[in-house]
Amino acid sequence: MQQSKARLSGQQADPGFFRFEERDELDYELVLDVLHGRRLGVIFRDVIPAAARKDLTERFWASPARQHREGEPSHYVGAYHWNKDAGTYLDESAAVAEHVRDVIDAPDSPWHLFREGVGEVLGKEGASLRVAEMNGRPACAALIRAWDKEGDFSLDPHEDEAQCKDPRQRGFEIQRVLDHQICAVNMCTEHTAGGRLVIWNIRPDDATRRALDIELTGLPYRAEDLAEFEELRVDIREGDVYAFNGAFVHAVGANSGNRTTVSFIMGFTDSETVVSWT
Repeated sequence: MQQSKARLSGQQADPGFFRFEERDELDYELVLDVLHGRRLGVIFRDVIPAAARKDLTERFWASPARQHREGEPSHYVGAYHWNKDAGTYLDESAAVAEHVRDVIDAPDSPWHLFREGVGEVLGKEGASLRVAEMNGRPACAALIRAWDKEGDFSLDPHEDEAQCKDPRQRGFEIQRVLDHQICAVNMCTEHTAGGRLVIWNIRPDDATRRALDIELTGLPYRAEDLAEFEELRVDIREGDVYAFNGAFVHAVGANSGNRTTVSFIMGFTDSETVVSWT
């Protein structure tokens, strides 16, 4: 039976906000704009040195901790906080921490460079960036993954806000980011073809999530339900680094070959602290 189209409700941004800034060199003030909710997103083209992306990609594929995820198929090294209790996520983060570091500690690592740069601009306003914690236990530093899902999307339409509402993670400081903005960060170290970033101009509300029964997961939204909203399609290439407001519905378009990224989510918990998790 064909499903009827759902009417999505929530916030839509004005044209001045709903756009991506593009640069050919890293500008961390633009990332700060995303963190503060002043712009939707920014992409820095070809800013990861060729040797660094080759080394990091090889470390990823050779990692003994690399796993294959079902549901939203991908190869990955790291841990997902999505749809699980905080203790399980932190246990998984601890178990894989050394392997994650073995990948991201490549020479000229974009993970280190980006976080140092963001930390510097945050410092000018009296804030800092660190990995999120709960009871002294750190979140996963990064998630390295390569998509291999068939169909229209390698990663189905979703948003990153709902998953931070899970009551099983009560007390985990990432839930305080909900009072601010959620910023998704991705660094592309390997790319063949396709795999565009697609973002729709809708930041869903809880009424929409409840109607779709995705109140605590934010996944999936159906493309036909999103058709009425303006969308951006951003081509992603090897060497690119991009950051955007993850509360807006977004997806990864179909890709061929490998599309490998280093990623994490970050946001303010208060005026002095930005935390990151995966």
